[in-house]
Amino acid sequence: MSSLPEQIYTVESVRAIDRAAIDGEGIPGYTLMSRAGEATLRAARKRFGGARRWQVICGAGNNAGDGYVVARLAAAGGIATSVVAMTDPAALTADAATAHRDFAVAGGVARLWADTGGSLDPEADLLVDALLGSGLERDVEGAFGDAVAAMNAHPAPVVAVDIPTGLHGDNGAVMGCAVEAAMTVTFVGLKAGLFLGAGPAVCGEVRYDGLGIPERCRSGQPVALRRIGSAFLDRMLPRRPRDAHKGRFGHVLVVGGGEGMPGAVRLCGEAALRAGAGLVSIATHPGHAAAIAAARPELMCHAVGDAGQLPRLIEKADVLAFGPGLGQSTWARDLYAEVERSTLPSVWDADALNLLAASPGEAVRRIITPHPGEAGRLLGMSAAELQRDRTAAVQALAARYGGTAVLKGAGTLVSSAGDTPSLCTHGNPGMATAGMGDVLTGVIAGLLAQGLNPADAAAAGVELHARAGDSAAVDGERGLMASDLIAALRAIVNRQ
Repeated sequence: MSSLPEQIYTVESVRAIDRAAIDGEGIPGYTLMSRAGEATLRAARKRFGGARRWQVICGAGNNAGDGYVVARLAAAGGIATSVVAMTDPAALTADAATAHRDFAVAGGVARLWADTGGSLDPEADLLVDALLGSGLERDVEGAFGDAVAAMNAHPAPVVAVDIPTGLHGDNGAVMGCAVEAAMTVTFVGLKAGLFLGAGPAVCGEVRYDGLGIPERCRSGQPVALRRIGSAFLDRMLPRRPRDAHKGRFGHVLVVGGGEGMPGAVRLCGEAALRAGAGLVSIATHPGHAAAIAAARPELMCHAVGDAGQLPRLIEKADVLAFGPGLGQSTWARDLYAEVERSTLPSVWDADALNLLAASPGEAVRRIITPHPGEAGRLLGMSAAELQRDRTAAVQALAARYGGTAVLKGAGTLVSSAGDTPSLCTHGNPGMATAGMGDVLTGVIAGLLAQGLNPADAAAAGVELHARAGDSAAVDGERGLMASDLIAALRAIVNRQ
């Protein structure tokens, strides 16, 4: 069992990798199936070591075959193991039939779902979902849907083999219903659906095993997404030279904070400082400047009563962070017109995006950071429609508006035109609260100010922000505040 790789594939590409291993490398399909069963057993025993009564629910095809391998190995290891079969095992073919035969030879007996009265073992302390694999293209219904409901209603945790039944392998959509797993053990290559849409909600912890397939089998397959990992952060955040001074790390100007909304610009400015920017200035409504400066003296605050005061501040900056707390008043729209004219690298969020949606334009040095609602307005579609294919949506944002797009949410995506989108697999539900986007904007702007290009700054900023959220949530997700991330950022950005 290895850590998660960076490359994430479509289901079709994972199948091609599997075929390359079997046809090109001469690895028998049943050998791969046996390795998948062994990997699932190892992961399940490590995570749920106290579970001594397992029930494996097998469907049809190779996913069922994996389940029969798990059941045989678990029983051989001294675990009380029962199997429920959704279809007659005699109907299985190829490697799945071999897996069932070996299970039966070892003394295993599979009970048909129809003979159980539609129920699972109430005393089981671990369930294994081996119903349907990653190739699902239609809704789960009928007896299979009943089995999914029974697993979700059972008090025991569920380990999903390769992918939770009912989850679309490419986009993470729930196909009618889906198993809610505590852990998913996936093989050969990471599937995009594990991390998109409902994937993070139903997969639980994701564990990966390459099944000993040589990397050359993967090299010819297109990568759908790249997971942002520690190696990338290490490249982006080298140790600073001993003769460093603040001028080497850039000057961020945060523009926003309309009347009555001072908190957003302060959060953004503090986050930029914690990300390592050398200087941070705030251009905000006159009623806020004194209070922000008093609360955080490291921020240079400027009272901007009208847009005519903004050009001299932009002239002194290296990077703009535009939109936190901006609003859509006449004051905000006048500031928008000034910022839009600037050619500085910039990060746009919140009402800056809503104003942009009303008057679309491209800018190659701009990073936009919409949540699904804002992204829907930018693309002229509903948030629900957008969420059905987040990968296509983030690519469309980058293509339409230029520069780099960050599509926030569970499984945040980053895309620049022509590049493989990046995916963040960190973060937690506690981050669904006010001010988190303001902090993200500040982190990305702080990285831009230190010389990262927009694509790298966006990807690194998203990952640092998510990891700071995980660090801040160590004592619990509920009640997490955006300012908690700022306190956690310093340790996260000092990786070297």
